[in-house]
Amino acid sequence: MTDLFSTPRVEKLVPKYTRFIEEEILPVEMKLLDISDKDTHENLLVHLRVKAKNSGLWAPHLPQDEGGLGLDLVEFAQVSEVMGTTPFGHYIFNCQAPDIGNMELLESYASTEIKSNFLKPLQEGKIRSCFSMTEPEHAGSNPKYLSTTAIKQDGHYVINGHKWFTSSADGASFAIVMAVTNPKAESPYERASMIVVPTDNPGFELIRNIPIMGEEGAGYVSHAEIKYTNCKVPISNLIHKEGQGFMLAQQRLGPGRIHHCMRWIGIAERAFDMMCKRAVSRKISSQEVLSDKQTIQNWIAESRTEIDAARLMVLHAAAKIEKQGNKAARVEISSIKFYVANVLQQVLDRAIQVHGALGITDDLILSWWYRHERGARIYDGPDEVHKSVIARAILKDYQTK
Repeated sequence: MTDLFSTPRVEKLVPKYTRFIEEEILPVEMKLLDISDKDTHENLLVHLRVKAKNSGLWAPHLPQDEGGLGLDLVEFAQVSEVMGTTPFGHYIFNCQAPDIGNMELLESYASTEIKSNFLKPLQEGKIRSCFSMTEPEHAGSNPKYLSTTAIKQDGHYVINGHKWFTSSADGASFAIVMAVTNPKAESPYERASMIVVPTDNPGFELIRNIPIMGEEGAGYVSHAEIKYTNCKVPISNLIHKEGQGFMLAQQRLGPGRIHHCMRWIGIAERAFDMMCKRAVSRKISSQEVLSDKQTIQNWIAESRTEIDAARLMVLHAAAKIEKQGNKAARVEISSIKFYVANVLQQVLDRAIQVHGALGITDDLILSWWYRHERGARIYDGPDEVHKSVIARAILKDYQTK
């Protein structure tokens, strides 16, 4: 938390979230990471979610009249950092990706019917959802390039296509699917639409959970490959208007990148804390500990500086989104996306190195994060795309001078 962006609500809530995580989640964290017994895993999560709701910490991003705490984006970002210190923090408080992005999307653009059938139970934590856009046959960095189609037929859309990295599809109740509805539209940005598809639809097939560096995952902690075969849903399941899928994706991604980046900062803070504790306690001789070595001191200094800089960058971007909207903050959003993802990777790598062989075992949480967060530099736009966005915006100003 930084005083520059703090508010009375943040100052009140951060200690409450910290205490809940330390007292309720961290003691069972390693048990939560063990998904070999799926029923025990799910039951424990449900138990913690009920406790979170009863503690008045449920859905901080939602308006108060919808069961949340009514935090704005800058306030939520600071709370999100605290939740990010444990892999299930956001899930237990019902503000996890991809559900939080889907909630925001449906709240702003869905029909009353969709809100009643899908948004409301999602906000209440009764169901989960997933977001189905990326296709294995095409570059995920170009969402205009899609093969999945949704063709109108007798008052329905018939969807056919192949998706993957549909995160958390295992156990989800519905997917938001991006599919081409207007292939002849003059602008490539107006060819796709977003459509709600219940996962119990006969045309929805979860082929597999994709192994991530050897770990298949399950339930909320998974990334699925999906096949849509003559998947028929009512036209009323359309979100907003036809041809607006790309616009909706952009609206979803702006705040979503704030959510991700603050979660990564929370991870980096936890890894930093572990690294420092290890450095001062690990003896390398009868008279020396790791922290006596200049290389370790350099890593600690660099990590502290990088994390603090990343936090300020993200909160500045969040404030700009709040005041001026996603489009005005486009460069700031791209900047934090690649910068914070790289800070996360560097801090995790240093923490693992300081722990030596212990760091690469599953006895600590560092290895779990190393596996699952390497994708931070790929999903929601790879580093290279974001750097290109920034450079083009800068050079455009020079070219007009």
